Amino acid sequence: MPLVAHSKLPTFTRLRQQGQQVLTLNRASMQDIRELHIGLLNMMPDAALSATEQQFIRLVGNCNQIAQFYVYPFTLPELTRGAKATEHISKYYSSFEELQELGLDALMITGANVVKPSLDGEPFWEPLVKVINWAHENVASTLCSCLATHALVKHLYKIERQPLPHKRWGVYNHRITHLDHPLTRGINTRFDAPHSRWNTITREQCEQAGLGVLAGSAEAGVHLTVSHDQFSTVFFQGHPEYDSNSLLKEYKREVNRFLNNEMDSRPPYPQNYFSEDAKNIAVQFLDAAIEARSEDRPLPPFPEDALTRLVDNTWGDTGKAIINNWLGLVYQVTNLERHKRFMEDVDPHDPLGLRKKFEPQRPG
Repeated sequence: MPLVAHSKLPTFTRLRQQGQQVLTLNRASMQDIRELHIGLLNMMPDAALSATEQQFIRLVGNCNQIAQFYVYPFTLPELTRGAKATEHISKYYSSFEELQELGLDALMITGANVVKPSLDGEPFWEPLVKVINWAHENVASTLCSCLATHALVKHLYKIERQPLPHKRWGVYNHRITHLDHPLTRGINTRFDAPHSRWNTITREQCEQAGLGVLAGSAEAGVHLTVSHDQFSTVFFQGHPEYDSNSLLKEYKREVNRFLNNEMDSRPPYPQNYFSEDAKNIAVQFLDAAIEARSEDRPLPPFPEDALTRLVDNTWGDTGKAIINNWLGLVYQVTNLERHKRFMEDVDPHDPLGLRKKFEPQRPG
C-alpha cells in the first residue's frame, strides 16, 4: 500500500516519477487506513546517502499490507558529512530526538563505511548504541543491513565479526532454513541475494548465541537471522535493498581507484553478476584506459550505460517479499499508539508466539 509524502524529501518525488504509489499528505488524511511509522537510520557515506535512502523507502513502498507508510530518515551527527549532504540532512531528515518524542512502530538501519579495526572504536558507535537501546524498548522490530547487523550482534550478543581473506562481493544463491517461519512464508526455497563486505559472522556464531538462522548460502554464509524472540531484531548480512546497478557502481569506484593508482591490480568482478558480454566490455575499457594512462592521454569514459543493460536483478522479488512479511507482522503486533511498543495482549518477550517453536538449542 502507499507511501505518504509527509515531507518534501526529494526521494518521494523520484519514486512517484518511477511509478511508485505515493500519496500526498492531504490525500492520506482523507483515507481511513491505519498508519505505520518507520524510522530509517541512514549511516551511509555522502556518495550513497540519497541512493540508500531511496532503496529502503522503495522496499517499504512495495509492500502490499493495508497501511499507510510514513518513513522518517535520520542519521547520526557524529558521521562526517560534506556540505551538500549536510544541507540535504538539514532540510529533509528528522533528528533522533524528534523521533523519540513522536514514537515509531519499527526501525531500519543501513550499513556504513568503517575505518577502525573494531566497530566500537568508530565515532558513531556510542550514538548507535543509544539508538539500539532505545529501539529495543520502544519499537516492535528493528531490521538491519550488513554493517548494521555486525554492529548490533556485537552490542547485543557479544559476537565479533571475523575478517575475510578477500572481499565477499557479488550475487550468491541462498536456501531457506525455516520455510514455516512467518518472515520466510511464501519465499522461494532458493533465491539470490547480493553481498558486499570484508567481514563476516558465521552460522556457528549465531547459533552459539541462540539466534535463529532463517537463510544462508554455502558460498556467502549467513544472510537472514533473527533474535531470540524471533522478531524484535531481524538481521540481514547481505543487501536486499540493492538496485540492479548497485554492484556495478561499486565496481566503477574500484576501477577508478585502480586507474588513480590506489590499487596495484585490476579489481575483480562482483561474483555471479557480470555476464560474459559484460566482462568483455569491462576488459576492453580497462585495456583502453591503461593504454591511455601510459601515454598520458585522457581516459575513455567508463561504459556504465552499456554495462547497466547487461546486469540483472535476481534478488529484488525475494527482498520485497521478506520486507512485506516483516511489515505485515509489525502491523499485527504494534500498538495503535506510537509510544506503545505492542498491543496489550502481546508478550514482549515472545511477540509472535514462536519462541519455543523456533529458538535453536544452544550447543553444549
